[in-house]
Amino acid sequence: MSATGTYRAVQVAASGALELTERPLADPGRGQVRLRVEACGICHTDAGAVHPHPATEPGIVPGHEVVGIIDALGEGVTRWSVGERVGVGFLGGHCGQCASCRRGDFVNCQDQDRTGLTIDGGYAEYMVARETGLVAIPAEMTSVAAAPLLCAGITTFNALLKGAPEPGDLVAIQGIGGLGHLALQYADRMGLRVAAIARGTAKEGLSTELGADHYIDSAATDPGDELAKLGGASVIVTTVASGASSSSLIAGLADRGRLVVVGASSEPVTVSTGDLIGRGIAVLGSLTGTPIENERGLAFAHAQGVKALIEERPLADAAAAFDRMLSGEARFRMVLVP
Repeated sequence: MSATGTYRAVQVAASGALELTERPLADPGRGQVRLRVEACGICHTDAGAVHPHPATEPGIVPGHEVVGIIDALGEGVTRWSVGERVGVGFLGGHCGQCASCRRGDFVNCQDQDRTGLTIDGGYAEYMVARETGLVAIPAEMTSVAAAPLLCAGITTFNALLKGAPEPGDLVAIQGIGGLGHLALQYADRMGLRVAAIARGTAKEGLSTELGADHYIDSAATDPGDELAKLGGASVIVTTVASGASSSSLIAGLADRGRLVVVGASSEPVTVSTGDLIGRGIAVLGSLTGTPIENERGLAFAHAQGVKALIEERPLADAAAAFDRMLSGEARFRMVLVP
């Protein structure tokens, strides 16, 4: 924060480009806290906020893998204190009153903002967040290391848990990128046999280092057939944004296996009634997790040595870092450090 009460932020310009700007520092409202941002990951979902808008609108500040220090509390906040280090993920905080919240389904809260998409996010020196969306960060974990785990981490960690594999089961991870390289590590640390699926052989060595027991080149072989030869996977987590590619993996599931989709695509995933009824397989999706689940994921990552491969950039380089993420050249998570 400068002496004039402003802070730097990267917002979406009317043209759709990312631009560095200064904004007046705002006090948190009721039920909110203000964070001094220490790190913010760049996620592919951020692209949903980067598009042209009327010049009369203030541009959104992207970013939903945010770690920072609380420096101000809004009215009614009692759970958190100034000076605590916390994170904010894609879900901006549940309301606690809607039908979904009353059922305990906080992920599908009907009055929940999406950080960096519907409210300003963490490509900034400061941000304001709803207290119900805050995640406690382990003291032993750096802010840069924790940031990508608040989205890419919890997304893949929860997907594996929803698949409900048992120790020693074969689990497959499709797509070894920003999500997949973390999913490999989680699966390995859970005591599972792990198959990595990617196009080409460029990521074979890295996949083995991260915990894969098998590597399947989807450009050279049919992944479903290869998984079937290995006995079938009890769980397949697909991180790629392709319904057709995900559908082709169903043949590689063991009976009563689960295909868990985390890569969003407009294409449908197709499955036969024979697979659903005769083999008892299931196809389901998984969207991030609650703050308490995020804390559980961070604790597991710290205890088991799960770490994102990170490229750090200063806030002023946000546009270039975003482009590098979008191009697929990042290895594997870009993190802004204001």
